Amino acid sequence: MRVRRGGGPAGVAVAVAVVLLAGCDGAPSGGQRTADGVPIVREAKDVPELPLHRYQFTAEDDEAYATLERARKLLAQRCMRDFGFADFPRDPKGPNPGALAIVAVNQDPAGEFDLEKARHWGYGWDPKRDVDAEPEGRRMTVDESYVYWGHRTGGRPTILGRRVPEEGCLGRADKRLYRGVRDMRRTWAYVSQREVVLEKAAMKDKRMRRVLKAWSQCVADKGLKRYATPDDAFRDKAWKRGNGGNTSHSRRERNTAVADVECKREHNTAGVWWTVLSKEQRADLARHRSAYESVRRGQETVRDNMREVLATI
Repeated sequence: MRVRRGGGPAGVAVAVAVVLLAGCDGAPSGGQRTADGVPIVREAKDVPELPLHRYQFTAEDDEAYATLERARKLLAQRCMRDFGFADFPRDPKGPNPGALAIVAVNQDPAGEFDLEKARHWGYGWDPKRDVDAEPEGRRMTVDESYVYWGHRTGGRPTILGRRVPEEGCLGRADKRLYRGVRDMRRTWAYVSQREVVLEKAAMKDKRMRRVLKAWSQCVADKGLKRYATPDDAFRDKAWKRGNGGNTSHSRRERNTAVADVECKREHNTAGVWWTVLSKEQRADLARHRSAYESVRRGQETVRDNMREVLATI
């Protein structure tokens, strides 16, 4: 599970991605496979790496993302203190104490593998381990928020007798960290955008349609609702997710989650999913190799910038 925090004057936005498929060079390594080379997946550790893994930054590289966020917040804090807010924290809360924290929970189409978790928490998690959506630092003032996020968010263009930078201290931090990157948006978004396209293509593959039909019938045969995909079961509104993203853990939810995992194991749903998606990704890499390599070069530039920044702070 992964927490992403960002925000603006309206409050804090949090995204939690439950990522259950890893990825790397597309060649199955280790683990059992069927006669036609499909990996047999019963646990998350059984899933081979996918071809696009090497081109991912946020989705599969938590350490790099955490380091980037640390460097970004340290740079922004230094900017704020230089501006005149001497005690500005590294990880400030938004200025509005009544702002709603929203947690978005997602999973890959192959879904969950943890049977014990399904038995106890269904499609949610232990509430004792709930996500803390609020930053650790003190709440920033309204004026501080305008300097932090930039005067384009509203407010006075001059504070403490100084012109507020349009992009704010956070924007200036981004400029430093992305220095030398030709296309910042592409560096971050290209791979995730291609993943969405390729996942949709994989879902149309006849092998995937066949295994999903078998999974769906298996869940229905256990006396539960018929779903087209594991993701549909995960997103059922009957689980009553709150703003924190957790579910109600009802008996029906837990029974459905257990059946979901058991049926995926019985029909090797995740193994087929990996095989089909891996083929789509390899073909996409071959078609758009230069674009992917450009993204990777941009990511390496960001990593170099992170190291330089953290060495001076």
